[in-house]
Amino acid sequence: MTGIQRAGRPADDSRWPLLLGVRHHGPGSARAVRAALEAARPRTVLIEGPPEADALLPLAADREMRPPVALLAHAVDEPGRSAFWPMAEFSPEWVALRWALEHGVPARFIDLPAAHTLAWHSGADAEDAEEDGGGAPGDGLRVDPLGALAEAAGYDDAERWWEDVVEHRGVGEGDPYTPFTAVEEAMTAVRETHAGAGRDRDLVREAHMRLQLRVAQREFGADGVAVVCGAWHVPALRRKAAVAADRALLKGLAKVRTDLTWVPWTYRRLARDGGYGAGIDSPGWYAHLFRVPDRPVERWLTKVAGLLREEDRVVSPAHVIEAVRLAGALAALRGRPLAGLSETTDAVRAVLCEGSDVPLALVRDRLVVGDVLGEVPPGAPAVPLQRDLDRTQRRLRLRPEAADRDMELDLRKETDAGRSRLLHRLRLLGVEWGEPVASRGSTGTFRETWRLRWEPELAVRVAEAGVWGTTVRAAATAKAEADAVSARGLAEVTALAERCLPAGLPDALPTVMRVLADRAALDTDVGHLAQALPALVRSLRYGDVRGTDTGALADVAAGLAERIFVGLPPACTGLDADAADEMRRHVDAVHGAVGLLAETAALRDDTAGPADSAGDGEGAGSGARGRGPAGGLGAGDRDLRVCWRSVLRGLSVRDRVAGVVRGRVVRLLLDDGEVGQEEAARLMGLALSPGTPPGDAAAWIEGFVGGGSGGGLLLVHDERLLGLVDGWLTRVPAEAFTDVLPLLRRTFSAYEPGVRRTLGELVRRGPGERADAAGPGAGVPGFAHDLDAGRADAVLPVVRLLLGLDDDETGTGDTDGARGAGGTGDNDYVGMNR
Repeated sequence: MTGIQRAGRPADDSRWPLLLGVRHHGPGSARAVRAALEAARPRTVLIEGPPEADALLPLAADREMRPPVALLAHAVDEPGRSAFWPMAEFSPEWVALRWALEHGVPARFIDLPAAHTLAWHSGADAEDAEEDGGGAPGDGLRVDPLGALAEAAGYDDAERWWEDVVEHRGVGEGDPYTPFTAVEEAMTAVRETHAGAGRDRDLVREAHMRLQLRVAQREFGADGVAVVCGAWHVPALRRKAAVAADRALLKGLAKVRTDLTWVPWTYRRLARDGGYGAGIDSPGWYAHLFRVPDRPVERWLTKVAGLLREEDRVVSPAHVIEAVRLAGALAALRGRPLAGLSETTDAVRAVLCEGSDVPLALVRDRLVVGDVLGEVPPGAPAVPLQRDLDRTQRRLRLRPEAADRDMELDLRKETDAGRSRLLHRLRLLGVEWGEPVASRGSTGTFRETWRLRWEPELAVRVAEAGVWGTTVRAAATAKAEADAVSARGLAEVTALAERCLPAGLPDALPTVMRVLADRAALDTDVGHLAQALPALVRSLRYGDVRGTDTGALADVAAGLAERIFVGLPPACTGLDADAADEMRRHVDAVHGAVGLLAETAALRDDTAGPADSAGDGEGAGSGARGRGPAGGLGAGDRDLRVCWRSVLRGLSVRDRVAGVVRGRVVRLLLDDGEVGQEEAARLMGLALSPGTPPGDAAAWIEGFVGGGSGGGLLLVHDERLLGLVDGWLTRVPAEAFTDVLPLLRRTFSAYEPGVRRTLGELVRRGPGERADAAGPGAGVPGFAHDLDAGRADAVLPVVRLLLGLDDDETGTGDTDGARGAGGTGDNDYVGMNR
């Protein structure tokens, strides 16, 4: 709006009190409010908001207070019951508040107290259901006043109508009060036309506003009060009503004890897309309209061009000039006084984005909506936990931001380790500031990658978590202990233990480990035990890099593994298809956990030295198991892998074990080198013999070569196994083929296209037949029964280069051990991994 003129105080006494009806977060309303207050110079300003926040108003003048911000009210005894009153720099309420503070004029909030708001509807934003003219959560439905006015004016878009009649026009030709007079008349007509469309809660709120207005008039005079509120409420405040009737509406309202403070807000939460009922479609665009003194379209398109250039898109000044011309032409064609957001968006798409919606989505996300996060001064009231969090954020240089930001942490550095502990502790408290994501280029335990994004609601989560303690560490410790005691299953406790270690909560571990040991001792379900073991073993890995003593955890993990070894064979019998598939997944998980457990034990022994690795001989549930002084597993724990392989061998030959499980254990033994190719082929031949029901045989095949285990490549390289599968499939009776087909389709469809194509070629020429007749690898270039040592040697320099190894670290003597049939090359393997 331009052309504001000073008209002086209203000469007509009927205008007092000065009721300035606004659209929440409307820049046109904000400019009009500022002009009206400058002209009227009231002795007090009343603003729609919770009266309990009057004590917080001086903070709005603090230099460190930067909108968008919000008043947060929460119940003292139930912090999760909360409400927000957001304000941006272009919000009329914020403009009125700042004007009053700058001119030394008393300002007050006059809406229904937050104590009643929180008691009325728990857990709702104070303006969750608010429409553009004002309102709050309540019962019933209310007409959208702007939508009704836009429809009456022949517009199908309320936002476009508001831009044309308010944002693109002056605040009044010589009279700054004209816009408010027109809005009041329009809202009066809407309320009369849609009588009964308001909420019961609106009547209560408006009764409280009228009572507060009368108090202010008695104190400052009838001609000294200005009210800034949602335009929907202006007709109700202008209407004469008996004091007794208003008090009757407020009598007996429920209330709760509340605390209020200022919290940062974001443009995204001001947008309707963020779920805010009184939100606007384009906070960034409205902020631009409020800030710029002139030529809003030219300045906006220049800003868009700058963003696109930052993203390496070619945008020249000529592009900007053409986009400005196009936006103006579109506005003229559409009969609009000035190009609005829709015209500028169309111009950006056509000229700057060359018709593509991909960069246009970036413009909407970064500029039209925006990712601005407000700030509040340190002196704002806060729960002790919030203050400790603020201090920790400053110490770790971890600044909250509204935009998504990926942050890589090297846990070997003290600052990064502290950041990791903070984020893990907050997650334990339900404050999801950061989310772990996959690290790029590294899978080591010393590196973490987090995706950070601060949302205003997290302030409520922090207030809720304040019941657990006054510091982040103390609160996370208390919460972890309480969660361990209340956990329903063993898997929940192990997952909690896994989360406590990276969070650095040694004080919580004794309680968690006691509950874990008790639950593990009482739980006889092998499935539960199998779910719990991997989490425990992963926790041991975190202990390595973070320097956490995980000795007690190692003892529990080893004992848990032994109980699984004992209970697994009987648990694998008598299973239906779904239960058998679930048991296969448990076997996979335990297999990986046992291998990792043994590797962790070996690493700890190597790190501790010869004296420590011998162990102290103290039993921990098994005579063969002990812990060395370093707090790790003793050498006897590496025998767990031997015991596990013995269990797998037993499962592989038991006919009562489900076929998918037997096939899987044979594959695991084959991959570990515990059975050779001949033995694997023999076991497959037995499983696919004519006496085996087709369904069981198909399940065995799925277990052996399915489940994303690289089974397709195994069949490609070993045509004997492929021949067994092919021969069995040709013998399946026609009446059984339709039963096994879905299972086989599921197994083979998981293979990569190239693997499926190669398998098809091998089957077409007859696997195992022409290859045996013509010699190894006949008809299939690059494949043979034995390793081609010469070709393998050619790869080694590249492998050393990728691993950053010198020639003397992996000598020829070590690699030769890996070339023999069934050789493991242990020396070379360990040397490279170190």
